[in-house]
Amino acid sequence: MLRKIIVTSVAIVAFIAAGFLIPETFTCPVKGADRRSYHPRSFWYHPWGRSGTHKGVDIFAKEGTEVRSSTGGLVVFSGTNEMGGNVVLILGPKWKLHYYAHLKEIKTGFLSWTSPKDNIGSVGTTGNAKGRPPHLHYSLVTLVPYPWRADQTQQGWKKMFYLDPISYLRAAGY
Repeated sequence: MLRKIIVTSVAIVAFIAAGFLIPETFTCPVKGADRRSYHPRSFWYHPWGRSGTHKGVDIFAKEGTEVRSSTGGLVVFSGTNEMGGNVVLILGPKWKLHYYAHLKEIKTGFLSWTSPKDNIGSVGTTGNAKGRPPHLHYSLVTLVPYPWRADQTQQGWKKMFYLDPISYLRAAGY
């Protein structure tokens, strides 16, 4: 029994460590987008509609423009929800969740493996983006919280889970 617990514990630790050891590459999720395609201070902007605070970046493009996986990973959700419309959620390296929302169409499925730049859908206006200019809402959420980021601002405790996607875009030259 003790041996089984030790083996299971070692396997769990190895699995968690592997998530941190996988190299993380990043590319802009909207084909052809550049720094003019998004507002540089839209992350954690308040007030922002029903959600209170904008927890991502909106990358504007022509409807139907290809949306690509910004990193390699496992598709853990592919479907619809009320606010995001057609959405894809990918678990990537470093235990980060990459959330792609308002897609016109989805071109990947649950438990599919993606590589950076794989086509996963197209820019649209689904969910609460209906009637607005076509765009991709892109968020980055970490499963390993950063408690020092939980300041006293609106919804501050949530901020320890959300990463600024604009800093990733800038670092990658977008």
